Amino acid sequence: MAISTTLHTSFDEADERSRKALSDQGFGVLTEIDVKATLKAKLGEDMEDYLILGTCNPPLAHRAIGVDRQIGLLLPCNVVVRTDPSTDGVVIVDAMDPQLMLQVVDRPGLAQVADEAAAMVHAAIEALAQ
Repeated sequence: MAISTTLHTSFDEADERSRKALSDQGFGVLTEIDVKATLKAKLGEDMEDYLILGTCNPPLAHRAIGVDRQIGLLLPCNVVVRTDPSTDGVVIVDAMDPQLMLQVVDRPGLAQVADEAAAMVHAAIEALAQ
């Protein structure tokens, strides 16, 4: 379900590094949800830093939508940057595995797009681990 890595750094540094690694693979951040701030504002609840980044690689998204117009329901691909609540100084980065699209929509032509997207997401997450 997720392609993940654990970083021993600050949350802000992990966020910045994640965005750069994604950008280096051709992904842009289209949406951003600060779950911590939202839950505090809407429910008065406190939690650790938790950011959902809605990412997109335009050429791959275009190809996937060309195969099946409903694939937009699975876009953008989410990446979560979150503080590990049980360990100080640890941030976890989870990216949605694009191969999940194939479990929902098994259409000819989509496998190649999912394979390319998965390779790029893996490369971005592996770059964080270095």
